[in-house]
Amino acid sequence: MQSILVECAWAATRKKDCYLKRKYAGLVSRRGKKKALIAVGHKIIVAAYHIIKNKEAYQEPVLHDNPRKQKKQVKYHLKRLKDLGVEINNNNAGGRFFTEAQKEFEHEIDPIRVSRVFV
Repeated sequence: MQSILVECAWAATRKKDCYLKRKYAGLVSRRGKKKALIAVGHKIIVAAYHIIKNKEAYQEPVLHDNPRKQKKQVKYHLKRLKDLGVEINNNNAGGRFFTEAQKEFEHEIDPIRVSRVFV
């Protein structure tokens, strides 16, 4: 039974905009692929139990974006741009990220790297 649940978990992690895919992505960084798949399989079996018990249709839970995770991602991507040679001048230091004021980007990009850097 466990092998079937793992196969179902693999399929669930490949579906677009799915609760189980986002759950897997959150767990895989902390636990590893195999344990995350077992956890997703457990979520599937628990959902199936409640569907059968309550005789209700499945309604996917809503996962809200974590603002701390978003800030961390922005910081990471800005650092990656800097490592790629893109200089970012912040004229309005009081603003948060890109929401409050327009930022000017000054960069020199080699023609070879143009396909890899999107600004």
